[in-house]
Amino acid sequence: MAVTDTGTSPDMTILPLERPLDARPRIGVSSCLLGAPVRYNGGHSRHRFLTDTLDPFVDWKPVCPEAEIGLGTPRETLRLENSDIGPRAVATKSGTDHTDALAAVADRHLRSLRELDGYVLKNRSPSCGLFGMPVFEDTRRVEGKGRGVFAARLTELCPELPVEEQGRLSDPGLREHFVERVFARARLRALFAEGWRPRDLIAFHSRHKFQLMAHQPDGYRRTGRIVAKAGTDDPERIEADYTQAFVAAMEHKASPGKHVNVLQHVLGMVGPRLDDVRRHDILEAIRGYRAGHLPLSVPIHLLRHHCAAERVVWAREQTYLAPYPDELSLRNTVIPA
Repeated sequence: MAVTDTGTSPDMTILPLERPLDARPRIGVSSCLLGAPVRYNGGHSRHRFLTDTLDPFVDWKPVCPEAEIGLGTPRETLRLENSDIGPRAVATKSGTDHTDALAAVADRHLRSLRELDGYVLKNRSPSCGLFGMPVFEDTRRVEGKGRGVFAARLTELCPELPVEEQGRLSDPGLREHFVERVFARARLRALFAEGWRPRDLIAFHSRHKFQLMAHQPDGYRRTGRIVAKAGTDDPERIEADYTQAFVAAMEHKASPGKHVNVLQHVLGMVGPRLDDVRRHDILEAIRGYRAGHLPLSVPIHLLRHHCAAERVVWAREQTYLAPYPDELSLRNTVIPA
Protein backbone atom coordinates (compact mmCIF):
# COMPACT_ATOMS: atom_id res chain seq x y z
CA MET A 1 0.00 0.00 0.00
CA ALA A 2 1.36 3.44 -0.93
CA VAL A 3 1.74 6.04 1.81
CA THR A 4 0.19 9.43 1.01
CA ASP A 5 1.90 12.58 2.23
CA THR A 6 -0.73 15.26 2.80
CA GLY A 7 1.69 18.14 3.39
CA THR A 8 1.80 20.86 0.74
CA SER A 9 1.83 18.23 -2.01
CA PRO A 10 -1.42 16.27 -1.55
CA ASP A 11 -0.87 14.05 -4.60
CA MET A 12 2.52 12.78 -3.48
CA THR A 13 2.73 9.11 -2.57
CA ILE A 14 5.69 7.00 -1.60
CA LEU A 15 5.71 3.26 -2.12
CA PRO A 16 6.68 1.15 0.89
CA LEU A 17 10.18 -0.26 0.77
CA GLU A 18 10.45 -3.98 0.11
CA ARG A 19 14.24 -3.86 -0.31
CA PRO A 20 16.68 -2.42 2.25
CA LEU A 21 18.09 1.09 1.88
CA ASP A 22 20.68 0.55 4.60
CA ALA A 23 23.04 -1.70 2.63
CA ARG A 24 26.53 -1.93 4.11
CA PRO A 25 29.10 -0.53 1.64
CA ARG A 26 31.99 -2.65 0.39
CA ILE A 27 35.15 -0.60 -0.10
CA GLY A 28 38.47 -1.61 -1.62
CA VAL A 29 41.49 -0.08 0.10
CA SER A 30 45.27 -0.06 -0.03
CA SER A 31 46.23 -2.44 2.79
CA CYS A 32 48.72 -0.03 4.37
CA LEU A 33 45.90 2.45 5.06
CA LEU A 34 44.31 -0.04 7.45
CA GLY A 35 47.61 -0.50 9.29
CA ALA A 36 49.12 -3.49 7.49
CA PRO A 37 52.96 -3.23 7.53
CA VAL A 38 53.36 -3.67 3.78
CA ARG A 39 54.99 -0.42 2.70
CA TYR A 40 58.40 -0.42 1.01
CA ASN A 41 60.09 0.37 4.35
CA GLY A 42 58.15 -2.26 6.31
CA GLY A 43 55.83 0.35 7.82
CA HIS A 44 52.20 1.33 7.27
CA SER A 45 50.16 4.47 6.58
CA ARG A 46 47.20 3.89 8.89
CA HIS A 47 44.48 6.43 8.16
CA ARG A 48 42.44 7.19 11.26
CA PHE A 49 39.28 8.30 9.46
CA LEU A 50 39.18 4.93 7.70
CA THR A 51 40.14 2.73 10.66
CA ASP A 52 38.45 4.60 13.51
CA THR A 53 35.48 6.47 12.03
CA LEU A 54 34.37 4.69 8.87
CA ASP A 55 35.32 1.12 9.81
CA PRO A 56 32.22 0.25 11.90
CA PHE A 57 29.94 0.99 8.94
CA VAL A 58 31.67 -0.65 5.96
CA ASP A 59 33.29 -3.89 4.83
CA TRP A 60 36.85 -3.57 3.54
CA LYS A 61 38.64 -5.39 0.74
CA PRO A 62 42.32 -4.62 1.40
CA VAL A 63 44.86 -5.10 -1.40
CA CYS A 64 48.56 -4.25 -1.61
CA PRO A 65 49.54 -4.70 -5.27
CA GLU A 66 53.28 -4.64 -4.56
CA ALA A 67 53.03 -7.27 -1.84
CA GLU A 68 50.69 -9.36 -4.00
CA ILE A 69 53.26 -9.65 -6.81
CA GLY A 70 55.82 -10.95 -4.33
CA LEU A 71 57.81 -7.84 -3.44
CA GLY A 72 58.93 -8.22 0.15
CA THR A 73 59.15 -5.72 3.01
CA PRO A 74 61.32 -3.81 3.24
CA ARG A 75 61.92 -3.62 -0.52
CA GLU A 76 63.49 -1.58 -3.25
CA THR A 77 61.50 1.54 -4.03
CA LEU A 78 59.70 2.01 -7.35
CA ARG A 79 59.17 5.06 -9.50
CA LEU A 80 57.29 5.85 -12.69
CA GLU A 81 59.55 6.15 -15.73
CA ASN A 82 58.53 7.57 -19.07
CA SER A 83 58.32 5.29 -22.12
CA ASP A 84 56.79 5.22 -25.59
CA ILE A 85 53.87 3.16 -24.27
CA GLY A 86 53.23 5.18 -21.13
CA PRO A 87 54.67 5.37 -17.60
CA ARG A 88 56.34 2.21 -16.29
CA ALA A 89 56.78 1.19 -12.65
CA VAL A 90 60.51 0.50 -12.39
CA ALA A 91 62.68 -0.40 -9.39
CA THR A 92 65.03 2.49 -8.68
CA LYS A 93 68.20 0.42 -8.18
CA SER A 94 67.86 -2.80 -10.16
CA GLY A 95 65.80 -1.29 -12.99
CA THR A 96 63.33 -4.21 -12.88
CA ASP A 97 60.05 -3.33 -14.62
CA HIS A 98 57.02 -4.38 -12.54
CA THR A 99 54.37 -2.60 -14.62
CA ASP A 100 52.60 -5.58 -16.16
CA ALA A 101 52.55 -7.54 -12.92
CA LEU A 102 51.06 -4.65 -10.97
CA ALA A 103 48.39 -3.99 -13.59
CA ALA A 104 47.52 -7.68 -13.63
CA VAL A 105 46.59 -7.51 -9.94
CA ALA A 106 43.55 -5.42 -10.87
CA ASP A 107 42.60 -7.91 -13.58
CA ARG A 108 42.80 -10.81 -11.13
CA HIS A 109 40.47 -9.01 -8.74
CA LEU A 110 38.05 -7.85 -11.46
CA ARG A 111 35.10 -9.92 -10.28
CA SER A 112 35.32 -8.62 -6.71
CA LEU A 113 36.08 -5.08 -7.93
CA ARG A 114 32.73 -5.04 -9.72
CA GLU A 115 31.02 -5.84 -6.41
CA LEU A 116 32.59 -2.86 -4.63
CA ASP A 117 30.96 0.48 -3.84
CA GLY A 118 34.18 2.51 -3.64
CA TYR A 119 37.96 2.39 -3.37
CA VAL A 120 40.54 4.31 -1.32
CA LEU A 121 44.12 4.33 -2.62
CA LYS A 122 47.45 5.29 -1.04
CA ASN A 123 48.66 8.58 -2.45
CA ARG A 124 52.20 9.23 -3.73
CA SER A 125 52.61 5.56 -4.64
CA PRO A 126 53.90 4.38 -8.06
CA SER A 127 51.39 1.53 -7.84
CA CYS A 128 48.39 3.14 -6.09
CA GLY A 129 48.80 6.92 -6.49
CA LEU A 130 45.70 8.36 -8.15
CA PHE A 131 46.75 11.93 -8.88
CA GLY A 132 49.90 13.98 -9.36
CA MET A 133 52.47 11.22 -9.54
CA PRO A 134 55.90 12.34 -10.83
CA VAL A 135 57.16 10.63 -13.98
CA PHE A 136 60.91 10.43 -14.62
CA GLU A 137 63.18 10.05 -17.60
CA ASP A 138 66.50 8.71 -16.38
CA THR A 139 66.80 10.73 -13.17
CA ARG A 140 65.01 13.83 -14.48
CA ARG A 141 61.39 14.53 -13.62
CA VAL A 142 59.50 15.18 -16.86
CA GLU A 143 55.89 15.15 -15.69
CA GLY A 144 53.91 15.62 -12.49
CA LYS A 145 50.49 14.30 -13.49
CA GLY A 146 51.09 10.56 -13.62
CA ARG A 147 48.95 7.82 -12.12
CA GLY A 148 50.12 4.68 -10.34
CA VAL A 149 50.02 1.51 -12.43
CA PHE A 150 47.46 -0.38 -10.32
CA ALA A 151 45.34 2.77 -9.92
CA ALA A 152 45.36 3.37 -13.67
CA ARG A 153 44.23 -0.17 -14.42
CA LEU A 154 41.60 -0.09 -11.65
CA THR A 155 39.99 3.09 -12.99
CA GLU A 156 40.17 1.72 -16.54
CA LEU A 157 38.37 -1.49 -15.59
CA CYS A 158 35.81 0.19 -13.29
CA PRO A 159 35.28 3.75 -14.58
CA GLU A 160 32.03 4.24 -12.62
CA LEU A 161 33.50 3.20 -9.25
CA PRO A 162 33.96 6.06 -6.74
CA VAL A 163 37.73 6.19 -6.16
CA GLU A 164 39.73 8.53 -3.92
CA GLU A 165 43.22 8.64 -2.51
CA GLN A 166 43.71 9.01 1.20
CA GLY A 167 45.47 12.38 1.04
CA ARG A 168 42.39 14.05 -0.45
CA LEU A 169 40.17 12.69 2.33
CA SER A 170 41.58 15.38 4.61
CA ASP A 171 39.46 17.88 2.63
CA PRO A 172 35.99 17.91 4.31
CA GLY A 173 34.15 18.50 1.04
CA LEU A 174 35.92 15.75 -0.88
CA ARG A 175 35.57 13.34 2.05
CA GLU A 176 31.84 13.96 2.36
CA HIS A 177 31.27 13.63 -1.38
CA PHE A 178 33.18 10.33 -1.57
CA VAL A 179 31.37 8.79 1.40
CA GLU A 180 27.98 9.95 0.13
CA ARG A 181 28.64 8.36 -3.27
CA VAL A 182 29.78 5.11 -1.64
CA PHE A 183 26.65 4.76 0.51
CA ALA A 184 24.40 5.70 -2.41
CA ARG A 185 26.08 3.10 -4.60
CA ALA A 186 25.62 0.46 -1.88
CA ARG A 187 21.90 1.19 -1.79
CA LEU A 188 21.80 0.96 -5.59
CA ARG A 189 23.57 -2.41 -5.47
CA ALA A 190 21.01 -3.68 -2.94
CA LEU A 191 18.17 -2.43 -5.13
CA PHE A 192 19.33 -4.39 -8.16
CA ALA A 193 19.89 -7.63 -6.32
CA GLU A 194 18.26 -10.64 -7.98
CA GLY A 195 14.54 -10.38 -8.58
CA TRP A 196 13.91 -6.62 -8.39
CA ARG A 197 10.61 -5.28 -9.68
CA PRO A 198 9.55 -1.91 -11.17
CA ARG A 199 7.90 -0.92 -7.88
CA ASP A 200 11.27 -1.41 -6.14
CA LEU A 201 12.92 1.04 -8.54
CA ILE A 202 10.09 3.55 -8.10
CA ALA A 203 10.40 3.37 -4.31
CA PHE A 204 14.19 3.79 -4.52
CA HIS A 205 14.00 6.68 -6.97
CA SER A 206 11.35 8.61 -5.06
CA ARG A 207 13.47 8.49 -1.90
CA HIS A 208 16.54 9.78 -3.75
CA LYS A 209 14.82 12.74 -5.44
CA PHE A 210 16.33 15.48 -3.27
CA GLN A 211 19.73 13.82 -3.07
CA LEU A 212 19.96 13.66 -6.85
CA MET A 213 18.71 17.25 -7.15
CA ALA A 214 21.46 18.43 -4.81
CA HIS A 215 24.07 16.92 -7.10
CA GLN A 216 22.61 17.38 -10.59
CA PRO A 217 18.98 18.41 -11.20
CA ASP A 218 19.22 17.23 -14.82
CA GLY A 219 20.39 13.87 -13.49
CA TYR A 220 17.20 13.52 -11.47
CA ARG A 221 15.09 14.20 -14.55
CA ARG A 222 17.20 11.81 -16.63
CA THR A 223 16.86 8.97 -14.11
CA GLY A 224 13.15 9.72 -13.84
CA ARG A 225 12.63 9.12 -17.54
CA ILE A 226 14.30 5.73 -17.17
CA VAL A 227 12.07 4.84 -14.21
CA ALA A 228 9.00 5.70 -16.28
CA LYS A 229 9.90 2.88 -18.70
CA ALA A 230 10.58 0.28 -15.99
CA GLY A 231 7.36 -1.60 -16.60
CA THR A 232 7.75 -1.88 -20.36
CA ASP A 233 11.47 -2.02 -21.24
CA ASP A 234 13.84 -4.94 -20.76
CA PRO A 235 14.80 -5.11 -17.04
CA GLU A 236 18.51 -5.57 -17.81
CA ARG A 237 18.50 -2.46 -19.96
CA ILE A 238 16.63 -0.48 -17.29
CA GLU A 239 19.15 -1.61 -14.66
CA ALA A 240 22.14 -0.66 -16.82
CA ASP A 241 20.69 2.69 -17.91
CA TYR A 242 19.54 3.70 -14.43
CA THR A 243 22.84 2.70 -12.85
CA GLN A 244 24.82 4.72 -15.38
CA ALA A 245 22.60 7.80 -15.03
CA PHE A 246 22.43 7.59 -11.21
CA VAL A 247 26.20 7.20 -10.81
CA ALA A 248 26.87 10.02 -13.29
CA ALA A 249 24.57 12.39 -11.39
CA MET A 250 26.19 11.57 -8.05
CA GLU A 251 29.66 12.26 -9.50
CA HIS A 252 28.76 15.97 -9.53
CA LYS A 253 29.71 17.62 -6.27
CA ALA A 254 26.76 19.24 -4.50
CA SER A 255 27.27 23.01 -4.23
CA PRO A 256 26.01 25.24 -1.40
CA GLY A 257 23.56 26.82 -3.84
CA LYS A 258 22.07 23.45 -4.76
CA HIS A 259 21.90 22.49 -1.09
CA VAL A 260 19.98 25.69 -0.32
CA ASN A 261 17.55 24.95 -3.15
CA VAL A 262 16.85 21.47 -1.79
CA LEU A 263 16.58 22.72 1.80
CA GLN A 264 13.95 25.22 0.67
CA HIS A 265 12.07 22.44 -1.13
CA VAL A 266 11.94 20.39 2.08
CA LEU A 267 10.86 23.45 4.06
CA GLY A 268 8.08 24.01 1.52
CA MET A 269 6.69 20.60 2.42
CA VAL A 270 6.82 20.84 6.19
CA GLY A 271 6.52 24.63 6.60
CA PRO A 272 2.69 24.88 6.39
CA ARG A 273 2.44 22.63 9.44
CA LEU A 274 4.76 24.79 11.56
CA ASP A 275 4.11 27.96 13.50
CA ASP A 276 5.96 31.17 12.68
CA VAL A 277 8.66 30.64 15.30
CA ARG A 278 9.66 27.20 14.03
CA ARG A 279 9.58 28.28 10.38
CA HIS A 280 11.73 31.28 11.26
CA ASP A 281 14.28 29.03 13.03
CA ILE A 282 14.65 26.88 9.93
CA LEU A 283 14.87 29.86 7.60
CA GLU A 284 17.57 31.40 9.77
CA ALA A 285 19.52 28.14 9.76
CA ILE A 286 19.31 27.98 5.95
CA ARG A 287 20.44 31.61 5.69
CA GLY A 288 23.29 30.92 8.11
CA TYR A 289 24.44 27.99 6.00
CA ARG A 290 24.20 30.00 2.78
CA ALA A 291 26.25 32.82 4.36
CA GLY A 292 28.94 30.39 5.49
CA HIS A 293 28.25 30.83 9.22
CA LEU A 294 26.69 27.44 9.97
CA PRO A 295 27.39 23.87 8.85
CA LEU A 296 24.88 22.03 6.68
CA SER A 297 24.05 19.75 9.60
CA VAL A 298 22.12 22.52 11.39
CA PRO A 299 19.27 23.06 8.87
CA ILE A 300 19.33 19.34 8.03
CA HIS A 301 18.70 18.29 11.63
CA LEU A 302 15.97 20.89 12.09
CA LEU A 303 14.18 19.69 8.96
CA ARG A 304 14.57 16.04 9.91
CA HIS A 305 13.13 16.72 13.35
CA HIS A 306 10.10 18.62 12.09
CA CYS A 307 9.40 16.23 9.19
CA ALA A 308 9.33 13.36 11.67
CA ALA A 309 7.31 15.24 14.28
CA GLU A 310 4.73 16.43 11.75
CA ARG A 311 4.65 13.08 9.92
CA VAL A 312 5.58 14.52 6.55
CA VAL A 313 6.35 11.03 5.31
CA TRP A 314 7.55 11.74 1.77
CA ALA A 315 10.09 14.33 2.94
CA ARG A 316 11.06 12.42 6.07
CA GLU A 317 12.12 9.39 4.04
CA GLN A 318 14.36 11.30 1.64
CA THR A 319 17.92 9.94 1.67
CA TYR A 320 19.13 13.54 1.33
CA LEU A 321 18.34 14.08 5.01
CA ALA A 322 20.42 11.05 6.10
CA PRO A 323 22.67 9.83 3.25
CA TYR A 324 25.01 7.98 5.64
CA PRO A 325 25.28 7.34 9.41
CA ASP A 326 25.22 10.48 11.55
CA GLU A 327 28.21 9.16 13.49
CA LEU A 328 30.47 10.03 10.53
CA SER A 329 29.88 13.76 11.27
CA LEU A 330 30.56 14.74 7.66
CA ARG A 331 28.21 17.72 7.43
CA ASN A 332 29.52 19.46 10.54
CA THR A 333 32.14 21.64 8.85
CA VAL A 334 31.41 25.32 8.19
CA ILE A 335 32.11 26.09 4.52
CA PRO A 336 32.86 29.82 3.99
CA ALA A 337 30.61 31.50 1.44
